[in-house]
Amino acid sequence: MINLTEEDAGLAVLEKLTSNVKQIQDAVLEEILTCDVNTEYLWSFLHGSSDKELFKKNVPVGTYEDFKPFIERVVNGEPSEIISGKPITGFIQTSGTSGGKQKLIPLNNKYLENARLLFDLRYLVLSKHVAGHNEGKGLHLIFLKPPSKTPSGLPASYATTHFMKSDYYVKNLPTYWDSSSTSPSEIKCCPDNKQSLYCHLLCGLVLRDEVTRVSANFASILVQGITFLENFWKEMCSNIQSGQLSDWITDSCKDSVSMILGGPNPQLADIIEDICNHKSWKGIIPMLWPKTKFIECIVTGQMAQHVPLLEFYVNDLPIISPNYASSEAMFGVNLNPLCKPQDVSYTFLPNMSYFEFIPVGEGNNTIVDLVNVKLGRYYELIVTNYAGLHRYRVGDVLQVTGFYNSAPQFKFIRRQNVVLSVYLEATTEEDLLKGVTCATQVLKSSDIMLRDFTCYPHVSNIPGHYVLYWELKGNNDDGISELNTNMLVECCSVVEESLDALYKRYRRKEGSIGALEIRVVQQGTFDALMEYFISQGASLAQYKTPRCIKSYEALQVLENRVLAHFFSEELPQC
Repeated sequence: MINLTEEDAGLAVLEKLTSNVKQIQDAVLEEILTCDVNTEYLWSFLHGSSDKELFKKNVPVGTYEDFKPFIERVVNGEPSEIISGKPITGFIQTSGTSGGKQKLIPLNNKYLENARLLFDLRYLVLSKHVAGHNEGKGLHLIFLKPPSKTPSGLPASYATTHFMKSDYYVKNLPTYWDSSSTSPSEIKCCPDNKQSLYCHLLCGLVLRDEVTRVSANFASILVQGITFLENFWKEMCSNIQSGQLSDWITDSCKDSVSMILGGPNPQLADIIEDICNHKSWKGIIPMLWPKTKFIECIVTGQMAQHVPLLEFYVNDLPIISPNYASSEAMFGVNLNPLCKPQDVSYTFLPNMSYFEFIPVGEGNNTIVDLVNVKLGRYYELIVTNYAGLHRYRVGDVLQVTGFYNSAPQFKFIRRQNVVLSVYLEATTEEDLLKGVTCATQVLKSSDIMLRDFTCYPHVSNIPGHYVLYWELKGNNDDGISELNTNMLVECCSVVEESLDALYKRYRRKEGSIGALEIRVVQQGTFDALMEYFISQGASLAQYKTPRCIKSYEALQVLENRVLAHFFSEELPQC
């Protein structure tokens, strides 16, 4: 591990890493192959050789399903050497909301070491762009769940939990880290999501004059937190006024929260009440936490749809999307943290894993190395990591936006999988988000915002059609007195006009696709959807609203809350 003890030394490490990409990538692959050459998985392709060119020729590109039988054997107690030369110390449990199924990804200390370095570098970069970035306290919406035990005895948990409970996080933190929080660790480890979120926000309100930054893993979690606050601020003010925590907070965190709450504070309760009673919650975050310097959360990919609502809540505060990582590997950092959310790119760190790329949309599937990607091109990411995944398709599509020294910088575009198809067309997450973003411009004239959305391919009738579930929110209050039919019908048409030529052809000329439909759902529907997925094993800290609903049970959560249906009344132009 590279030990970053001073800011200048740390930034020198960044310069070295980004200036020697080819040499470092070659060394990473050599290290991995030398370590894993005798594993059962690699032996079947390389027969004991660690040659780089043979690796590229013989080892196939694979998905999780290709590795799953080997992983399950380790989960059930067989030796790590089946897939990894380094000991497997646990498994990262994915949320299952991106790909539709939960996965168990092998974990070892190298992953945690890389995570520590990534955090070191992200805070170093932040220190150069935001003066006093780590002064005061952070209101961090963090949710850590206790690990479960696999049959092998190895723990399985979410990536955040593994890292934040490891020595790589809890020991020897540099002074430039943002580690001071308004929430005691008991809140972060509370197993009840509602109690945890309530206590996070309550402590943040009590310590409002010390809060200088507000963060969560994803933009969706911050938006969900503010929505929760809209429903519970009166009760929180009552707690602050009386100095007594609500009786329904029964978790062991209540003692530490009560200590922060202290005695009665009617003056603070009145201040918060006056702010929260505003007709509009535009700029509510800097109003409640006036010393806030920035907001920190991931806003790329499917999180981009939450940016307009987040910007509504934060006014002109910078929204920082700090780094790019997954359950399989760490990838890169945002070296321009104060850029606009739509301009975020991540500079890849070549020592994290071995990276390869499949060109997308070029009719050319020739795999290229990290150093051979081309500016402006789109690629699907492949990773070979230190825990037994070799040439693994992560499923992310990226665009090369530039270079820092010799390190490519990538913009996250979308997940690779098709989100919607009811005939022969293939609508991606990027296509769908583009269409919905265009349609939300129509809502602005009525002071309405899109709270969240998902979709479903309705194929029980012929022709099949796209169904979008929309939860709407008024700019001035939660209630929308009346739905404007003409406006929402126009939204349907705008979405269709934004989709690709194949969709439009099948829709207009052949009639093979029916009119796009928007189903407006009740306030709180997407909170209920999140609660359903959490009940199925997803983590609040990692939860992302699935862009396409694939389970009958999840669909019923939406269907039981539909308020109205609207259809496109015009055929899209081809």
